[in-house]
Amino acid sequence: MADTKIFTGRRKSAVARARVTRGSGQFELNGRPLENYFTTEKLRAAVLEPFAVVEQAGQWDVKARIHGGGTTGQAGAVRLAIARALAEDSPEWRTPLKQAGLLTRDARKVERKKYGLKKARRAPQFSKR
Repeated sequence: MADTKIFTGRRKSAVARARVTRGSGQFELNGRPLENYFTTEKLRAAVLEPFAVVEQAGQWDVKARIHGGGTTGQAGAVRLAIARALAEDSPEWRTPLKQAGLLTRDARKVERKKYGLKKARRAPQFSKR
């Protein structure tokens, strides 16, 4: 990537703007390293998945600003931003990333609560008497 580009990833209500450059595998997420920002191994694995698919682990630096949502949504947003950056950098990586489902934006969001119900779909308990 000659010119620095910012790639956007979204998931649920989280938004990540990531700058991905060739380097030594350094992560800076809101000014913190990957291990401090995503504390569980599952979330760290999700963020690193695009690099594993194209066998480029430890060869790219990621600097990202993340806001909104919770940890799961934020990890998914960073994952999408990284995958988009890799797909743009090398067109032959687009196919494996797409087959792994990493270039698809997960559009699922929390359904709103409806009036007369306890939650989005949960009805009040029925009482015969």
